[in-house]
Amino acid sequence: MKFFIATTAAALTIAGSALADGHAPTPSVTAMDQDVSNGVVSADAVTAGENGWLVVHRTGADMKPGPVVGFAPLRMGDNADVAAILQEPVASGDMLMLMVHAEQGGMKTGVFEYTLGAKEDGPIKPDGKLVMQVITAK
Repeated sequence: MKFFIATTAAALTIAGSALADGHAPTPSVTAMDQDVSNGVVSADAVTAGENGWLVVHRTGADMKPGPVVGFAPLRMGDNADVAAILQEPVASGDMLMLMVHAEQGGMKTGVFEYTLGAKEDGPIKPDGKLVMQVITAK
């Protein structure tokens, strides 16, 4: 038991030191195919390097982000069970891209201002890659 407590304390100290040194957590999205008939799409877990947004885009076989159909705010760090209310109907079989966007460049903090192709509250791209997960609506 003492070993477990010491190991856990050491891990928390290292994690805290990394954040204190300006190292943000590695952004990620974890989600699965799901029933969206209730008008909500959820990500099981989202990690964000800063406050921002989980944005739900339509997508297709080309895997390119399309129009935005929902969004939810994110806090810096780990976010669990993030739910975005869909703003238009999504049919069973539709593909959705759940993507991390920043809270930057807009006119107002806390207001989602992104439109497809805009820079305001746009997607983050660590190492030039979008942070996203594609799911299929059931």
